[in-house]
Amino acid sequence: MNYKEFFDEREKNAQNQEDLGYVYRYIKKLDRLSYLNLLNKEIEENDRQLLENISQRLAQNEPAQYIVGDTDFYNLNLKVDSRALIPRPETEELVDLILKENEVENLKVLDVGTGTGAIGLSLKKARPSWQVILADISTDALDLASTNAEANNLSVDFVQSDVFSNVNGSFDIIVSNPPYIAYNEQDLMDESVIKYEPDLALYATESGLAIYNRLAANSEQFLSQNGKIYLEIGFNQGQAVKNLFQKSFPKKEIRILPDLAGLDRMVVISDNGEIRK
Repeated sequence: MNYKEFFDEREKNAQNQEDLGYVYRYIKKLDRLSYLNLLNKEIEENDRQLLENISQRLAQNEPAQYIVGDTDFYNLNLKVDSRALIPRPETEELVDLILKENEVENLKVLDVGTGTGAIGLSLKKARPSWQVILADISTDALDLASTNAEANNLSVDFVQSDVFSNVNGSFDIIVSNPPYIAYNEQDLMDESVIKYEPDLALYATESGLAIYNRLAANSEQFLSQNGKIYLEIGFNQGQAVKNLFQKSFPKKEIRILPDLAGLDRMVVISDNGEIRK
């Protein structure tokens, strides 16, 4: 049996058909051309054992990113494991929006519920003059974010905090991708997410709105005079989150923005859509 036949056989029933090849290429450090040249060769026994092991882990719905141990996000490579959620492409859209709407130097940024550090570290990479603080309730997640900051040579600050409980100061930007899945929505989720990614970063009470409630109720005291809030939301939460923040910030403009798939994915609270140039 050659490599292509092995991949075809294992992948035909796989949930994500490209994961086996992706993990194998990563472990073997093969570029795409080397991988393609390998496909028609007879499979070596040690590789067969390796591929069987990968296949078994994928068949148990273990995320490919957890198997290889890292993932690319925006302009960074991040270590990922079960201490935090795997950063999603939709969150890259949130980072991109923040950067496009805030081109000035020396802003102070708070990333609430930072997880791997994906949002805050990407902002720091793109805007080195910004002071970025990464906050999370989980010390394990903060350890992971610290590892990612060091690996990417980024200088940021960390605080263990349940939303704002240990936060001090005021910020020009508060950004958060909090847990927003309601406990009764598990049937909408992939098995790999339910089984492997941390519950603390996934689920929230109050129909998934608990953290947004706390952010809306307490953000004002931590915002600078013209401060902005950027949030990632669940696809069906746009109006509910907007209503929460409208009560706390009646004079600010609140926008619900879609992701590239056309689903509500971001909420922005700012002064009449102000863009800092």
